[in-house]
Amino acid sequence: MFDTVESDHTLRSFEQLAISISSSFSALAADECSERLPDALAAIGAAFGADECTLIAYRGGGDAVVTGSWAADPHQPCTSADLAHLEWLLHRVARNAVAVVTPSSGVPASAAEDHRHDAARTGIVERVAVPVVLGTRVCFAMMIGARRRHLEWNEAAARRLRLVGEIVGGGLERALRSDPVPACPREAAPARVTHPAGDASGIIGTSPAIQVALERLNQVAPLDVTVLLCGETGTGKELFARALHERSRRRQRPFICVNCAALPPTLIESELFGHERGAFTGATAQRQGRFELADGGTIFLDEIGDLALELQAKMLRALQQGEFERVGSSKAVRVDVRVVAATHVNLEQAVAEGQFRADLFYRLNVFPIALPSLRERRGDIRELVWAFINRRQRELGRHVTTVPPQVMNALMGYDWPGNVRELENVIERALICTPDGTLRLDFPLDHPRAGATDETLDAIQREYIQKVLRECGGRINGAGNAAVRLGMHPNTLRFRIKKLGVVVPSRDDAAARALRTPPAVTTPDTP
Repeated sequence: MFDTVESDHTLRSFEQLAISISSSFSALAADECSERLPDALAAIGAAFGADECTLIAYRGGGDAVVTGSWAADPHQPCTSADLAHLEWLLHRVARNAVAVVTPSSGVPASAAEDHRHDAARTGIVERVAVPVVLGTRVCFAMMIGARRRHLEWNEAAARRLRLVGEIVGGGLERALRSDPVPACPREAAPARVTHPAGDASGIIGTSPAIQVALERLNQVAPLDVTVLLCGETGTGKELFARALHERSRRRQRPFICVNCAALPPTLIESELFGHERGAFTGATAQRQGRFELADGGTIFLDEIGDLALELQAKMLRALQQGEFERVGSSKAVRVDVRVVAATHVNLEQAVAEGQFRADLFYRLNVFPIALPSLRERRGDIRELVWAFINRRQRELGRHVTTVPPQVMNALMGYDWPGNVRELENVIERALICTPDGTLRLDFPLDHPRAGATDETLDAIQREYIQKVLRECGGRINGAGNAAVRLGMHPNTLRFRIKKLGVVVPSRDDAAARALRTPPAVTTPDTP
């Protein structure tokens, strides 16, 4: 599928696939759904090296049904009846999380048993599903499966599967809204999935640092001005962007997310501004871009600091004048959108270094909101811990009633370089390792603590990152590797490696060290 370091050929192939599907689904009529969807799913399945590719829709009330499915010959595609054995996967995706189910994956016992039944019936031994978010909720799940081969899964692959899922799901939603009679196949016997409850924003915390950010959010939310969210990776920038939209006069209109760092440079202009038929190879139909889809609503430009210089001028015009041209057209398209941008990059420094346009920075920096790191709001950790326990334990088959003082003290004292996202990952791993009602950590959090000097924190972070990299054989990307274990985006980890002067071990060094290291002695768990 996709290696950790992707080749230019792989990226070009995916770009062509995304462009082709985008062209096919950009102006889809309702009566074309059943014709176009199977071909698109077949192309997606083949691109990901899968034996099955399925689009699952979440209906109102929590029902999950198969909208369309493809399977490699001579096998039958997935049906809604098959979803009865995928309850854990469906619940996880409904919570906007990637779900991976394999014979060796750490899923709850009940989910593992369901997976064995599913594999015995269908022959699918591995399944991976990603959420497809349209507007503010999970509307679809894009799921791929393998029969006898091993799916090479990593974060880049998840982003790409999400992207094609959004293209297909968005096209279907637009088509079906124009026709009251659904033309795509909708099967009986839906599976029941309950969407997570909670307040409109999901922002947790009462510490002074988070309250300052929330006060600024409440000040600017009702106003039609551009907002720039600044903060480290994992501090909840998308949550704040959604809260800004939900508390604005545009809340009944679309909320469109664009991750400027996730899209390939050759694809992002078409994604942002759309394209005309014949604009390039594979552009077989006119396609609306994300700005057009957000007309009347809010567009969230995540990681705006990673936007290529050649696109910054077009972005500036879109923000200043509310107009742009589709790729392959000289006709201006006007839209009315509210812009919320976010970055973990110091944009003032990027401007000084010539990596970011000064005029675009000043246009974005109308009302900045600084999101505090978790180490600046340690008083919120206890509440966050229990929120994540309550959010995750049911789907993991756990019932935690106690967090021991030594565990909570360790969580309160840790420096959290990956912030709230890292904390959530640690709690999820702890739940997996907790067989009873008392929470257990799966590794000691005895590293950076409050009160340490910046120099000491850097030294401790450097040592800890090097330790994790050694244990992962120098691998940054991929399930179970360093970025996942540290709860960081791989690009953030690479930035920290460079900033801290971390020595990344080669895979040969890691293999030789493993041969020299004696087997660990197993000891009973302690609370």
